[in-house]
Amino acid sequence: MSAPRTILLTGAAGGLGTLMRGLLPAYGYELRLLDMLPIEGEPGAITADLADRDALREAVRGVDAIVHLAGISLESTFDKILQANIQGTYNLYEAAREEGVRRIVFASSNHAVGFTPRPQDGDPLIPIDTPRRPDTLYGLSKCFGEDLAQLYADRHGLDTVSIRIGSCFPEPTTVRMLSVWMSPADGARLFHAALTADVSGHTVVYGSSANTRLWWDLAPARALGYEPQDDSEPFAAALLAAQGPLDPGEPAHANLGGAFCTAPPLWPH
Repeated sequence: MSAPRTILLTGAAGGLGTLMRGLLPAYGYELRLLDMLPIEGEPGAITADLADRDALREAVRGVDAIVHLAGISLESTFDKILQANIQGTYNLYEAAREEGVRRIVFASSNHAVGFTPRPQDGDPLIPIDTPRRPDTLYGLSKCFGEDLAQLYADRHGLDTVSIRIGSCFPEPTTVRMLSVWMSPADGARLFHAALTADVSGHTVVYGSSANTRLWWDLAPARALGYEPQDDSEPFAAALLAAQGPLDPGEPAHANLGGAFCTAPPLWPH
């Protein structure tokens, strides 16, 4: 498809949103920013909660596509996950349907399949059609988001690319992250590919850099036109020296979701 021009970026004050609002304009996008918190230095940003359906409808009006990053990104209570990640994502899709937006890029997560055993040496990469095995209520909400995207594709013709993001930070901070890390620059490349790929319906891909220690199959992402340029391997020696290798006998090391499977970090709010 032709490149969309105006993009609604939800969760624009968050960690990933902050990275993307700095990187995506280089691809020619005009960003309309939305977050429940004010964004310093962005006086034109929309401050609204995903529960505010009228504000959401106004926010999506006239945009060419949506990059949906908003919501709780760690584990929390079911009530909070329900409101922010499940009800909030539904509200966004309804607003998009009502206003005729044709494409959403949905920030799914590797935690939708977090209880999948991680590959050992010689094992095949985890395919995109591996059964979903959420490791948290947070991961469960991402399964819901993927199913919601499929419903809106089938029923309403609204196209979605769901990206099961690994860890998008300036550099990896753990040994596990060497396998699932996505550099910010590669993140922008992948979001751009997802916004412009000639695909219809609902497409699910994994989101990471082309890491030497990769655990999952990036072929579906590459099929969108994604060409990752980075690899976590330059950080490996220092992380391994400080933390040691992953131990497959440790429950937190045995599965794709890592510590989310055993003692997930909790949302602070």
